[in-house]
Amino acid sequence: MNIATTAQMREMDRTAIEERGIPSVQLMEAAACAVARAVSELAGGKTDGRAVLFCGPGNNGGDGVAAARFLLEMGWEVRCVLVGKREKMSADCREMERRLEQSGGKLEDFTDSDPQFAAWSLEADVMVDALFGIGLNTDLRGDAVTAVQMMNTCGVPVVSVDIASGVEADTGRVLGTAVNAAKTVTFTLPKAGHFVGKGGLCCGALEVVDIGIPDDLVRRESYPVTSVDRSRVSLPVRPRDAHKGDFGRVYILGGSVGLSGAPVMAAQAAVRTGAGLVTVGVPAPIWPVAATKLDEAMPHPLPAGKDGKLELAATEPLLEKLGGKWVCLLGPGLGRSNAVDAVVRHVLAETTLPVVLDADGINALVGHMDVLDNRGACTILTPHDGEFARLTGALPGEDRLSVARDFAVAHSCCLVLKGHRTITAFPDGTAYINTTGNPGMAKGGSGDVLSGILVSLLGQGFTPREAAPLAVWIHGRAGDLCAEAMGEYSMTPTDIIRMLPRVMRELTK
Repeated sequence: MNIATTAQMREMDRTAIEERGIPSVQLMEAAACAVARAVSELAGGKTDGRAVLFCGPGNNGGDGVAAARFLLEMGWEVRCVLVGKREKMSADCREMERRLEQSGGKLEDFTDSDPQFAAWSLEADVMVDALFGIGLNTDLRGDAVTAVQMMNTCGVPVVSVDIASGVEADTGRVLGTAVNAAKTVTFTLPKAGHFVGKGGLCCGALEVVDIGIPDDLVRRESYPVTSVDRSRVSLPVRPRDAHKGDFGRVYILGGSVGLSGAPVMAAQAAVRTGAGLVTVGVPAPIWPVAATKLDEAMPHPLPAGKDGKLELAATEPLLEKLGGKWVCLLGPGLGRSNAVDAVVRHVLAETTLPVVLDADGINALVGHMDVLDNRGACTILTPHDGEFARLTGALPGEDRLSVARDFAVAHSCCLVLKGHRTITAFPDGTAYINTTGNPGMAKGGSGDVLSGILVSLLGQGFTPREAAPLAVWIHGRAGDLCAEAMGEYSMTPTDIIRMLPRVMRELTK
Protein backbone atom coordinates (compact mmCIF):
# COMPACT_ATOMS: atom_id res chain seq x y z
CA MET A 1 0.00 0.00 0.00
CA ASN A 2 1.23 3.49 -0.77
CA ILE A 3 2.46 5.43 2.25
CA ALA A 4 1.70 9.13 2.44
CA THR A 5 3.65 11.87 4.15
CA THR A 6 2.12 14.42 6.48
CA ALA A 7 2.56 17.10 3.81
CA GLN A 8 0.77 14.99 1.21
CA MET A 9 -2.18 14.34 3.50
CA ARG A 10 -2.51 18.01 4.35
CA GLU A 11 -2.51 18.93 0.67
CA MET A 12 -5.12 16.31 -0.18
CA ASP A 13 -7.35 17.53 2.64
CA ARG A 14 -6.90 21.16 1.58
CA THR A 15 -7.67 20.45 -2.06
CA ALA A 16 -10.71 18.36 -1.21
CA ILE A 17 -12.12 21.09 1.02
CA GLU A 18 -11.08 24.30 -0.71
CA GLU A 19 -11.11 23.29 -4.39
CA ARG A 20 -13.61 20.42 -4.53
CA GLY A 21 -16.04 21.94 -2.07
CA ILE A 22 -16.28 18.96 0.27
CA PRO A 23 -17.29 20.25 3.73
CA SER A 24 -14.57 19.59 6.28
CA VAL A 25 -17.15 18.44 8.85
CA GLN A 26 -18.33 15.83 6.34
CA LEU A 27 -14.84 14.34 6.22
CA MET A 28 -14.63 14.58 10.01
CA GLU A 29 -17.89 12.73 10.53
CA ALA A 30 -16.82 9.98 8.13
CA ALA A 31 -13.62 9.56 10.15
CA ALA A 32 -15.54 9.61 13.43
CA CYS A 33 -17.98 6.98 12.22
CA ALA A 34 -15.08 4.64 11.46
CA VAL A 35 -13.58 5.29 14.91
CA ALA A 36 -16.88 4.55 16.64
CA ARG A 37 -17.22 1.32 14.67
CA ALA A 38 -13.66 0.31 15.66
CA VAL A 39 -14.46 0.99 19.31
CA SER A 40 -17.50 -1.27 19.15
CA GLU A 41 -15.52 -4.01 17.38
CA LEU A 42 -12.71 -3.82 19.92
CA ALA A 43 -15.32 -4.30 22.67
CA GLY A 44 -16.62 -7.43 21.00
CA GLY A 45 -19.48 -5.75 19.15
CA LYS A 46 -21.08 -4.21 22.21
CA THR A 47 -23.87 -1.69 21.71
CA ASP A 48 -24.03 -0.64 25.36
CA GLY A 49 -20.41 -0.37 26.43
CA ARG A 50 -18.51 2.35 28.25
CA ALA A 51 -15.97 4.58 26.51
CA VAL A 52 -13.64 7.38 27.54
CA LEU A 53 -12.49 9.71 24.76
CA PHE A 54 -9.47 11.95 25.24
CA CYS A 55 -9.70 14.78 22.71
CA GLY A 56 -7.26 17.52 21.82
CA PRO A 57 -8.42 20.97 20.69
CA GLY A 58 -7.54 20.43 17.02
CA ASN A 59 -9.24 18.51 14.26
CA ASN A 60 -7.99 15.18 15.58
CA GLY A 61 -9.87 16.02 18.75
CA GLY A 62 -12.86 16.94 16.60
CA ASP A 63 -12.83 13.38 15.23
CA GLY A 64 -12.92 12.13 18.81
CA VAL A 65 -15.78 14.41 19.85
CA ALA A 66 -17.81 13.33 16.82
CA ALA A 67 -17.05 9.67 17.61
CA ALA A 68 -18.34 10.28 21.15
CA ARG A 69 -21.65 11.40 19.69
CA PHE A 70 -21.92 8.34 17.46
CA LEU A 71 -21.21 6.04 20.40
CA LEU A 72 -23.73 7.88 22.56
CA GLU A 73 -26.38 7.45 19.89
CA MET A 74 -25.52 3.74 19.66
CA GLY A 75 -26.32 3.34 23.36
CA TRP A 76 -22.86 3.61 24.90
CA GLU A 77 -22.04 5.39 28.14
CA VAL A 78 -19.55 8.09 27.15
CA ARG A 79 -17.16 10.44 28.93
CA CYS A 80 -15.55 12.84 26.45
CA VAL A 81 -12.80 15.08 27.82
CA LEU A 82 -10.91 18.00 26.32
CA VAL A 83 -7.15 17.81 26.92
CA GLY A 84 -6.03 21.32 26.07
CA LYS A 85 -7.28 24.88 26.12
CA ARG A 86 -10.75 25.72 24.89
CA GLU A 87 -9.55 28.91 23.23
CA LYS A 88 -7.39 26.75 20.95
CA MET A 89 -10.25 24.60 19.70
CA SER A 90 -10.57 24.50 15.93
CA ALA A 91 -13.81 25.59 14.31
CA ASP A 92 -14.67 22.01 13.33
CA CYS A 93 -13.94 20.73 16.83
CA ARG A 94 -16.33 23.37 18.24
CA GLU A 95 -18.99 22.31 15.75
CA MET A 96 -18.63 18.69 16.86
CA GLU A 97 -18.98 19.79 20.49
CA ARG A 98 -22.23 21.54 19.57
CA ARG A 99 -23.56 18.40 17.89
CA LEU A 100 -22.50 16.28 20.86
CA GLU A 101 -24.44 18.56 23.22
CA GLN A 102 -27.51 18.34 20.97
CA SER A 103 -27.37 14.56 21.40
CA GLY A 104 -27.23 14.87 25.18
CA GLY A 105 -23.47 14.57 25.61
CA LYS A 106 -20.86 16.90 27.00
CA LEU A 107 -17.23 17.77 26.33
CA GLU A 108 -15.68 17.96 29.78
CA ASP A 109 -12.45 19.66 30.77
CA PHE A 110 -9.77 17.10 31.63
CA THR A 111 -8.39 16.94 35.12
CA ASP A 112 -6.28 14.24 36.65
CA SER A 113 -7.38 15.15 40.18
CA ASP A 114 -10.98 13.93 39.85
CA PRO A 115 -11.16 10.54 41.61
CA GLN A 116 -14.65 9.87 40.27
CA PHE A 117 -13.50 10.28 36.67
CA ALA A 118 -10.51 8.03 37.31
CA ALA A 119 -12.70 5.36 38.88
CA TRP A 120 -15.26 5.60 36.05
CA SER A 121 -12.48 5.29 33.47
CA LEU A 122 -11.11 2.13 35.06
CA GLU A 123 -14.44 0.45 34.35
CA ALA A 124 -14.43 1.49 30.66
CA ASP A 125 -14.47 -1.07 27.87
CA VAL A 126 -12.43 1.09 25.47
CA MET A 127 -10.55 4.38 25.53
CA VAL A 128 -10.09 6.61 22.49
CA ASP A 129 -6.91 8.59 21.85
CA ALA A 130 -7.83 11.68 19.83
CA LEU A 131 -5.24 14.00 21.33
CA PHE A 132 -3.13 14.79 18.29
CA GLY A 133 -3.01 13.85 14.65
CA ILE A 134 -0.25 13.29 12.17
CA GLY A 135 1.06 16.85 12.46
CA LEU A 136 2.71 16.43 15.87
CA ASN A 137 6.46 17.17 15.77
CA THR A 138 7.35 18.23 19.34
CA ASP A 139 7.52 16.28 22.58
CA LEU A 140 4.31 15.89 24.55
CA ARG A 141 4.02 17.91 27.74
CA GLY A 142 1.62 18.90 30.50
CA ASP A 143 -1.86 17.38 30.55
CA ALA A 144 -1.17 15.49 27.31
CA VAL A 145 1.50 13.43 29.08
CA THR A 146 -0.87 12.76 31.96
CA ALA A 147 -3.62 11.64 29.60
CA VAL A 148 -1.23 9.33 27.74
CA GLN A 149 -0.04 7.81 31.02
CA MET A 150 -3.65 7.24 32.03
CA MET A 151 -4.42 5.46 28.78
CA ASN A 152 -1.30 3.33 29.06
CA THR A 153 -1.78 2.28 32.69
CA CYS A 154 -5.53 1.65 33.09
CA GLY A 155 -5.47 -1.73 31.42
CA VAL A 156 -8.21 -0.65 28.99
CA PRO A 157 -7.68 -1.16 25.22
CA VAL A 158 -7.17 2.07 23.27
CA VAL A 159 -8.23 3.06 19.76
CA SER A 160 -6.00 5.81 18.36
CA VAL A 161 -7.38 8.26 15.83
CA ASP A 162 -5.11 8.55 12.75
CA ILE A 163 -1.92 7.75 14.66
CA ALA A 164 -0.99 6.99 18.25
CA SER A 165 -0.48 10.33 19.99
CA GLY A 166 3.19 10.96 20.61
CA VAL A 167 4.34 9.27 17.39
CA GLU A 168 5.87 11.39 14.63
CA ALA A 169 3.99 10.34 11.50
CA ASP A 170 6.82 10.63 8.96
CA THR A 171 9.52 8.84 10.99
CA GLY A 172 7.95 6.67 13.69
CA ARG A 173 9.94 8.59 16.30
CA VAL A 174 8.37 8.68 19.77
CA LEU A 175 8.15 12.28 20.96
CA GLY A 176 8.87 11.80 24.64
CA THR A 177 6.04 9.36 25.30
CA ALA A 178 3.29 7.82 23.22
CA VAL A 179 0.00 5.97 23.52
CA ASN A 180 0.21 2.19 23.26
CA ALA A 181 -2.87 1.55 21.14
CA ALA A 182 -4.57 -1.75 20.56
CA LYS A 183 -5.85 -0.41 17.25
CA THR A 184 -5.28 2.64 15.08
CA VAL A 185 -7.81 3.91 12.57
CA THR A 186 -6.09 6.05 9.96
CA PHE A 187 -7.57 7.83 6.98
CA THR A 188 -7.04 7.55 3.19
CA LEU A 189 -3.50 6.09 3.35
CA PRO A 190 -1.12 4.80 6.02
CA LYS A 191 1.90 6.81 7.15
CA ALA A 192 5.45 5.66 7.77
CA GLY A 193 5.05 6.10 11.52
CA HIS A 194 2.47 3.31 11.56
CA PHE A 195 5.22 0.86 10.67
CA VAL A 196 8.75 1.99 11.47
CA GLY A 197 10.67 3.06 14.55
CA LYS A 198 9.47 2.71 18.12
CA GLY A 199 6.27 4.43 17.04
CA GLY A 200 5.47 1.51 14.80
CA LEU A 201 5.14 -0.60 17.94
CA CYS A 202 2.56 1.82 19.41
CA CYS A 203 -0.12 1.64 16.74
CA GLY A 204 -1.45 -1.88 17.27
CA ALA A 205 -3.66 -3.27 14.52
CA LEU A 206 -3.93 -0.77 11.67
CA GLU A 207 -7.16 -0.04 9.79
CA VAL A 208 -7.07 2.29 6.79
CA VAL A 209 -10.41 3.99 6.10
CA ASP A 210 -11.69 5.92 3.08
CA ILE A 211 -13.38 9.08 4.38
CA GLY A 212 -14.25 10.61 1.03
CA ILE A 213 -11.08 12.20 -0.34
CA PRO A 214 -11.61 12.00 -4.13
CA ASP A 215 -9.71 9.11 -5.72
CA ASP A 216 -8.06 11.29 -8.34
CA LEU A 217 -6.48 13.44 -5.61
CA VAL A 218 -5.02 10.31 -4.05
CA ARG A 219 -3.83 8.89 -7.36
CA ARG A 220 -2.11 12.04 -8.60
CA GLU A 221 0.40 12.02 -5.75
CA SER A 222 3.75 10.24 -6.06
CA TYR A 223 4.51 7.83 -3.22
CA PRO A 224 8.18 6.83 -3.03
CA VAL A 225 7.54 4.63 0.01
CA THR A 226 5.17 1.66 0.03
CA SER A 227 4.39 -1.18 2.39
CA VAL A 228 4.83 -4.76 1.26
CA ASP A 229 1.79 -6.86 2.11
CA ARG A 230 0.13 -9.96 0.70
CA SER A 231 -1.66 -8.04 -2.04
CA ARG A 232 1.69 -6.98 -3.53
CA VAL A 233 3.46 -10.34 -3.70
CA SER A 234 3.02 -13.30 -6.03
CA LEU A 235 5.06 -15.82 -7.99
CA PRO A 236 4.61 -16.75 -11.67
CA VAL A 237 3.53 -20.23 -12.69
CA ARG A 238 6.53 -22.06 -14.09
CA PRO A 239 6.54 -23.12 -17.76
CA ARG A 240 5.74 -26.79 -18.23
CA ASP A 241 8.82 -27.32 -20.43
CA ALA A 242 11.28 -25.69 -18.02
CA HIS A 243 14.60 -27.21 -16.96
CA LYS A 244 17.02 -26.49 -14.11
CA GLY A 245 19.08 -24.08 -16.17
CA ASP A 246 16.09 -21.79 -16.50
CA PHE A 247 15.94 -21.00 -12.81
CA GLY A 248 19.27 -19.54 -12.05
CA ARG A 249 22.91 -20.48 -11.58
CA VAL A 250 23.58 -19.19 -8.09
CA TYR A 251 26.95 -18.98 -6.34
CA ILE A 252 27.29 -18.65 -2.57
CA LEU A 253 30.62 -17.85 -0.90
CA GLY A 254 30.70 -18.29 2.85
CA GLY A 255 31.77 -20.22 5.89
CA SER A 256 34.83 -20.63 8.08
CA VAL A 257 35.85 -22.93 10.90
CA GLY A 258 33.25 -22.43 13.62
CA LEU A 259 30.75 -20.85 11.20
CA SER A 260 30.01 -23.72 8.85
CA GLY A 261 26.24 -23.50 9.27
CA ALA A 262 25.82 -20.06 7.67
CA PRO A 263 26.51 -20.95 4.00
CA VAL A 264 24.63 -24.24 4.45
CA MET A 265 21.47 -22.47 5.58
CA ALA A 266 21.79 -19.88 2.82
CA ALA A 267 22.14 -22.65 0.23
CA GLN A 268 19.22 -24.65 1.62
CA ALA A 269 17.03 -21.53 1.57
CA ALA A 270 18.08 -20.81 -2.02
CA VAL A 271 17.12 -24.31 -3.12
CA ARG A 272 13.81 -24.22 -1.23
CA THR A 273 12.82 -20.97 -2.92
CA GLY A 274 13.37 -22.32 -6.40
CA ALA A 275 16.97 -21.79 -7.53
CA GLY A 276 17.87 -24.22 -10.30
CA LEU A 277 21.58 -24.71 -9.61
CA VAL A 278 23.31 -23.66 -6.40
CA THR A 279 27.10 -23.83 -6.03
CA VAL A 280 28.68 -23.16 -2.62
CA GLY A 281 32.31 -22.17 -2.15
CA VAL A 282 33.68 -22.78 1.35
CA PRO A 283 37.15 -22.90 2.96
CA ALA A 284 38.67 -26.36 2.52
CA PRO A 285 38.62 -27.28 6.24
CA ILE A 286 34.80 -27.10 6.40
CA TRP A 287 34.15 -28.60 2.98
CA PRO A 288 33.43 -32.09 4.43
CA VAL A 289 30.81 -30.58 6.73
CA ALA A 290 29.13 -28.68 3.91
CA ALA A 291 29.26 -31.70 1.60
CA THR A 292 27.58 -33.84 4.26
CA LYS A 293 24.77 -31.37 4.91
CA LEU A 294 24.06 -30.25 1.35
CA ASP A 295 22.33 -32.83 -0.84
CA GLU A 296 20.98 -30.52 -3.55
CA ALA A 297 23.54 -27.71 -3.62
CA MET A 298 27.08 -28.31 -4.86
CA PRO A 299 29.82 -27.37 -2.37
CA HIS A 300 33.47 -27.11 -3.35
CA PRO A 301 36.61 -26.34 -1.33
CA LEU A 302 38.68 -23.16 -1.57
CA PRO A 303 42.18 -22.46 -0.22
CA ALA A 304 42.20 -21.55 3.46
CA GLY A 305 44.73 -20.44 6.04
CA LYS A 306 45.55 -21.95 9.41
CA ASP A 307 42.78 -19.88 10.95
CA GLY A 308 40.18 -21.79 8.95
CA LYS A 309 39.26 -18.77 6.86
CA LEU A 310 39.77 -18.04 3.19
CA GLU A 311 43.25 -16.98 2.12
CA LEU A 312 44.24 -14.75 -0.78
CA ALA A 313 44.97 -17.78 -2.94
CA ALA A 314 41.22 -18.42 -3.04
CA THR A 315 40.66 -15.39 -5.27
CA GLU A 316 41.55 -16.87 -8.66
CA PRO A 317 39.70 -20.21 -8.33
CA LEU A 318 36.75 -18.28 -6.95
CA LEU A 319 36.61 -15.97 -9.94
CA GLU A 320 36.87 -18.98 -12.24
CA LYS A 321 33.89 -20.59 -10.49
CA LEU A 322 31.86 -17.43 -10.99
CA GLY A 323 32.13 -17.87 -14.73
CA GLY A 324 28.79 -19.00 -16.06
CA LYS A 325 26.94 -18.04 -12.87
CA TRP A 326 24.10 -15.52 -12.89
CA VAL A 327 24.30 -14.08 -9.39
CA CYS A 328 26.51 -14.27 -6.33
CA LEU A 329 26.09 -14.11 -2.55
CA LEU A 330 29.17 -13.13 -0.54
CA GLY A 331 29.48 -13.24 3.19
CA PRO A 332 27.54 -15.76 5.32
CA GLY A 333 29.94 -17.03 7.99
CA LEU A 334 33.13 -15.91 6.25
CA GLY A 335 34.57 -14.44 9.45
CA ARG A 336 36.90 -11.44 9.60
CA SER A 337 40.54 -11.33 8.53
CA ASN A 338 42.65 -9.20 6.23
CA ALA A 339 42.70 -12.01 3.69
CA VAL A 340 38.92 -12.55 3.77
CA ASP A 341 38.27 -8.83 3.37
CA ALA A 342 40.70 -8.63 0.47
CA VAL A 343 39.09 -11.58 -1.31
CA VAL A 344 35.62 -10.05 -1.00
CA ARG A 345 36.76 -6.65 -2.25
CA HIS A 346 38.65 -8.20 -5.16
CA VAL A 347 35.60 -10.19 -6.26
CA LEU A 348 33.41 -7.08 -6.03
CA ALA A 349 35.86 -5.18 -8.19
CA GLU A 350 36.26 -7.92 -10.80
CA THR A 351 32.86 -9.53 -11.28
CA THR A 352 30.02 -7.96 -13.22
CA LEU A 353 27.45 -10.30 -11.68
CA PRO A 354 24.72 -8.96 -9.40
CA VAL A 355 26.03 -9.45 -5.86
CA VAL A 356 24.26 -9.83 -2.54
CA LEU A 357 26.49 -8.81 0.36
CA ASP A 358 25.61 -10.20 3.77
CA ALA A 359 27.34 -10.38 7.14
CA ASP A 360 31.12 -10.45 6.70
CA GLY A 361 30.73 -9.55 3.05
CA ILE A 362 29.41 -6.22 4.31
CA ASN A 363 32.11 -5.94 6.96
CA ALA A 364 34.76 -6.21 4.25
CA LEU A 365 33.68 -2.79 2.96
CA VAL A 366 34.44 -0.98 6.22
CA GLY A 367 36.89 1.76 5.28
CA HIS A 368 36.63 0.80 1.60
CA MET A 369 33.29 2.20 0.47
CA ASP A 370 34.96 3.21 -2.80
CA VAL A 371 34.78 -0.46 -3.83
CA LEU A 372 31.01 -0.31 -3.56
CA ASP A 373 30.75 3.11 -5.16
CA ASN A 374 32.84 2.08 -8.16
CA ARG A 375 30.84 -1.06 -8.96
CA GLY A 376 28.98 -0.86 -12.22
CA ALA A 377 26.76 -3.82 -11.42
CA CYS A 378 23.87 -4.39 -9.04
CA THR A 379 24.85 -4.69 -5.38
CA ILE A 380 22.41 -5.50 -2.58
CA LEU A 381 23.52 -5.09 1.04
CA THR A 382 21.58 -6.77 3.87
CA PRO A 383 22.93 -5.34 7.16
CA HIS A 384 21.41 -5.40 10.60
CA ASP A 385 21.90 -2.28 12.69
CA GLY A 386 25.31 -3.32 14.03
CA GLU A 387 26.71 -4.03 10.58
CA PHE A 388 25.26 -0.77 9.31
CA ALA A 389 26.97 1.09 12.15
CA ARG A 390 30.33 -0.53 11.35
CA LEU A 391 29.89 0.46 7.73
CA THR A 392 28.82 4.06 8.29
CA GLY A 393 30.12 4.93 11.75
CA ALA A 394 26.65 5.39 13.27
CA LEU A 395 23.54 3.40 14.11
CA PRO A 396 20.48 4.13 11.95
CA GLY A 397 18.87 6.05 14.81
CA GLU A 398 15.22 7.00 15.12
CA ASP A 399 14.60 7.78 11.46
CA ARG A 400 15.57 4.46 9.91
CA LEU A 401 13.55 5.10 6.78
CA SER A 402 15.37 8.30 5.80
CA VAL A 403 18.75 6.84 6.72
CA ALA A 404 18.19 3.76 4.55
CA ARG A 405 16.99 5.82 1.60
CA ASP A 406 19.88 8.26 1.88
CA PHE A 407 22.43 5.42 1.97
CA ALA A 408 20.99 3.69 -1.10
CA VAL A 409 21.00 6.95 -3.05
CA ALA A 410 24.51 7.94 -1.96
CA HIS A 411 26.06 4.59 -2.88
CA SER A 412 23.89 3.56 -5.86
CA CYS A 413 22.97 0.27 -4.25
CA CYS A 414 19.99 -1.54 -2.82
CA LEU A 415 19.98 -1.55 0.98
CA VAL A 416 17.97 -4.08 2.97
CA LEU A 417 18.11 -2.65 6.50
CA LYS A 418 17.04 -5.58 8.65
CA GLY A 419 15.04 -5.30 11.84
CA HIS A 420 11.45 -4.80 12.92
CA ARG A 421 9.73 -3.68 9.71
CA THR A 422 12.76 -4.28 7.48
CA ILE A 423 13.28 -1.43 5.01
CA THR A 424 14.40 -2.04 1.43
CA ALA A 425 15.72 1.12 -0.24
CA PHE A 426 16.81 1.75 -3.83
CA PRO A 427 19.13 4.27 -5.54
CA ASP A 428 16.20 6.31 -6.89
CA GLY A 429 15.03 7.11 -3.37
CA THR A 430 12.13 4.69 -3.29
CA ALA A 431 11.69 2.29 -0.40
CA TYR A 432 9.56 -0.61 0.76
CA ILE A 433 8.53 -1.35 4.35
CA ASN A 434 7.94 -5.00 5.16
CA THR A 435 4.90 -6.15 7.14
CA THR A 436 5.79 -9.76 8.02
CA GLY A 437 8.04 -11.26 10.68
CA ASN A 438 8.19 -11.60 14.46
CA PRO A 439 10.69 -11.60 17.37
CA GLY A 440 11.14 -15.36 17.14
CA MET A 441 13.25 -14.73 14.05
CA ALA A 442 15.85 -12.85 16.11
CA LYS A 443 18.24 -15.78 16.23
CA GLY A 444 21.64 -16.41 14.69
CA GLY A 445 21.24 -17.80 11.18
CA SER A 446 18.01 -16.01 10.30
CA GLY A 447 19.88 -13.49 8.17
CA ASP A 448 21.63 -16.30 6.29
CA VAL A 449 18.23 -17.70 5.37
CA LEU A 450 17.11 -14.30 4.08
CA SER A 451 20.22 -13.85 1.95
CA GLY A 452 19.71 -17.31 0.46
CA ILE A 453 16.12 -16.48 -0.48
CA LEU A 454 17.19 -13.19 -2.00
CA VAL A 455 20.00 -14.58 -4.15
CA SER A 456 17.69 -17.37 -5.28
CA LEU A 457 15.04 -14.95 -6.54
CA LEU A 458 17.67 -12.84 -8.30
CA GLY A 459 19.02 -15.95 -9.96
CA GLN A 460 15.56 -16.87 -11.19
CA GLY A 461 15.30 -13.60 -13.08
CA PHE A 462 13.45 -11.34 -10.70
CA THR A 463 14.74 -7.80 -10.91
CA PRO A 464 16.36 -6.35 -7.78
CA ARG A 465 13.27 -4.19 -7.25
CA GLU A 466 11.11 -7.31 -7.35
CA ALA A 467 13.47 -9.71 -5.59
CA ALA A 468 14.54 -7.76 -2.52
CA PRO A 469 11.13 -6.75 -1.08
CA LEU A 470 9.69 -10.15 -2.05
CA ALA A 471 12.52 -12.04 -0.34
CA VAL A 472 12.04 -10.07 2.86
CA TRP A 473 8.28 -10.72 2.78
CA ILE A 474 8.72 -14.46 2.13
CA HIS A 475 11.29 -14.72 4.93
CA GLY A 476 8.97 -12.97 7.38
CA ARG A 477 5.92 -14.94 6.30
CA ALA A 478 7.76 -18.22 6.84
CA GLY A 479 8.79 -16.92 10.25
CA ASP A 480 5.18 -16.06 11.08
CA LEU A 481 4.05 -19.56 10.13
CA CYS A 482 6.77 -20.97 12.40
CA ALA A 483 5.58 -18.78 15.26
CA GLU A 484 2.02 -20.02 14.78
CA ALA A 485 3.15 -23.65 14.72
CA MET A 486 5.72 -23.73 17.52
CA GLY A 487 5.89 -20.37 19.23
CA GLU A 488 8.43 -17.56 19.03
CA TYR A 489 10.73 -18.98 21.72
CA SER A 490 11.34 -22.38 20.15
CA MET A 491 11.38 -21.67 16.41
CA THR A 492 14.75 -21.74 14.64
CA PRO A 493 16.17 -20.54 11.31
CA THR A 494 16.10 -24.15 10.13
CA ASP A 495 12.39 -24.21 10.88
CA ILE A 496 12.00 -21.13 8.69
CA ILE A 497 13.65 -23.02 5.82
CA ARG A 498 11.29 -25.95 6.38
CA MET A 499 8.32 -23.59 6.21
CA LEU A 500 9.36 -22.02 2.91
CA PRO A 501 7.50 -24.57 0.73
CA ARG A 502 4.21 -23.53 2.34
CA VAL A 503 4.89 -19.88 1.59
CA MET A 504 5.94 -20.56 -1.99
CA ARG A 505 2.81 -22.62 -2.54
CA GLU A 506 0.66 -19.81 -1.14
CA LEU A 507 2.21 -17.35 -3.55
CA THR A 508 1.68 -19.48 -6.65
CA LYS A 509 -1.97 -20.41 -6.06
